[in-house]
Amino acid sequence: MKNGLLRLSIMMFSSLLALPSLVLAQSVQDKISAAMKMSYRTEAERVRDTDRKAPEALAFMGLRDNMKVIEFFPARQAWYTKVLAPVLADKGQLWVIDSDATFKAWGDLLKDPVFKSTKTISTEASYNRAERRYEIGEIVIPFKDADLLLNIREYHNMNAADKARFNKIAFNALKSGGKYVVIDHTRRHMQAEDDGALFRREDPVDVVLEVQAAGFVLEKASDMFYSAVDPLNVEVGDASVTNRTDRFFFVFRKP
Repeated sequence: MKNGLLRLSIMMFSSLLALPSLVLAQSVQDKISAAMKMSYRTEAERVRDTDRKAPEALAFMGLRDNMKVIEFFPARQAWYTKVLAPVLADKGQLWVIDSDATFKAWGDLLKDPVFKSTKTISTEASYNRAERRYEIGEIVIPFKDADLLLNIREYHNMNAADKARFNKIAFNALKSGGKYVVIDHTRRHMQAEDDGALFRREDPVDVVLEVQAAGFVLEKASDMFYSAVDPLNVEVGDASVTNRTDRFFFVFRKP
């Protein structure tokens, strides 16, 4: 009887210890849901919600509302920026890396109070039509203690040299234990990139090896963006796979 009561007491105590983390996780999910209802989000952005699965994806990344987060190339739509900024507004920080042209295209977006903890880092991004890649300029991140860095659907936009350079920039910007997230359109392993349909797809095995070469450890991967309808050999903008491409989802950790 005494042993049974002791086990019950231990279980109840353990449950109480777990409550703060459960409350925190629920709080972050509530903030994500609220952010997705913000009036500044366009109908075109809302259409992507089902495909991009922000609540699930951010939970898998381990997002907390007190993190220092870096987002690489949110582009003109700023889809993730508009979700992340309100979540991090009160306790965290969001740093976005992109060109001055992109930030100018956002207009008055950053003047909204929910972007009070959002800061910009400007770089050059010149499109090389021959390579069909962006040539990325110098990137200066003024700290080395970020918790999380997001590279979402932008890895394919860099050439090999810029990939290696940016992966190292990401490594240096993160604190020990910090996470580097890479999500992009899948190319079949060992299938060569050609001049047609595959230039916006990446071989996931190559990506793992390239990011590991910068010093990262692959911590986990998710299949939440697996798509049975994507044959992996059509351009990602093709009507047959628009908003339904197969994407790999890796979370790397800085040791």
